[in-house]
Amino acid sequence: QAQYVESGGGLVQAGGSLRLSCVASGSTFSGDAMGWYRQAPGNQRELVARISITSVTYVQNSLRGRFTISRDNAKNTLYLQIHSLKPEDTAVYYCNRLRNPAAWGQGTQVTVSS
Repeated sequence: QAQYVESGGGLVQAGGSLRLSCVASGSTFSGDAMGWYRQAPGNQRELVARISITSVTYVQNSLRGRFTISRDNAKNTLYLQIHSLKPEDTAVYYCNRLRNPAAWGQGTQVTVSS
């Protein structure tokens, strides 16, 4: 059964950067298209970026230029690099595969202060 553990979040000032990590277990990570999602207080969870099994990437239009998704199949790890953080990026960030999503992990909290 696939499980994902997110890490790398924290409290940062606006304009800062973070790299989030998601370690996968219990699945053939290299065979899964993956996504990073976020959920801000009072909002629904939204997909912010996705990456195919061949590392073709897509980032939500409004986030392009600041968000970069990547994967390291040898480490069963998915990454999300975020630059120029804004207060509106404050959310819990999650990862999951796009097809047959597994149970959601605890996510990693990103808080951006102005």
